Amino acid sequence: MKEFQASQRFAAWAVHVFTSTGIVSGFMAILAIEQGAWQEAMLWMVACQLIDGIDGTLARYFRVKEVLPFMDGTTIDQVIDFATYALIPAFFLYHASLVPDSMRLACAAIMLLAAALYYGKDGMISADFHFVGFPVMWNVVVFFLFFVVHLAPEWNAALIFFFAILHFVPLRYPYPSRMTSHQTPTLVLTTVAILASVYLVWIYPAWNAKVAALPVAGLGWYGYLTLRSSFPKR
Repeated sequence: MKEFQASQRFAAWAVHVFTSTGIVSGFMAILAIEQGAWQEAMLWMVACQLIDGIDGTLARYFRVKEVLPFMDGTTIDQVIDFATYALIPAFFLYHASLVPDSMRLACAAIMLLAAALYYGKDGMISADFHFVGFPVMWNVVVFFLFFVVHLAPEWNAALIFFFAILHFVPLRYPYPSRMTSHQTPTLVLTTVAILASVYLVWIYPAWNAKVAALPVAGLGWYGYLTLRSSFPKR
């Protein structure tokens, strides 16, 4: 069995701790939601996503699986992901008047049920690193509904059910941190979309149509990649 230096073990543990801070950020989002502090809540949810977007790259760089084979970073990640990408967004939707009052519980429930079942699927991530079915990204859904598009509550409820169904439609969605093609445009558009999203949250309740178009463009790019992967040319 290969021996690793103390500095390597420290770095590997630091990556696990960094991953675990995602659940603390999620808890902070819950506290903000309870107070109706929608900006603060969403910024904490953005922090959760940034942590999740970085930690995998750090884990591979520091060879965490080799250095700490008795620790399962994937399990840590999935526990946190369910909280930050499903449970907390459902809590946000329930309290933020995004859907008709009579449908708040039903919409939150369908988000959680669909996410739980999705995590139980075999082949949730394909061998070439695509999510099979709409990934559990309810944080992104509630962000767009609250800060970007401003639809009627009835339309928001319909979209919640639509995306819940998409969890089980076998389209192939890109896995941004593990992409093998279109990396540069994806990185650029994702960075621009995130910065624009943070700005929209920051200026809330004001709204800027030009800035709002940027995350919509990023969403369109991911939609293009999904269709391209799901229906390749023959």
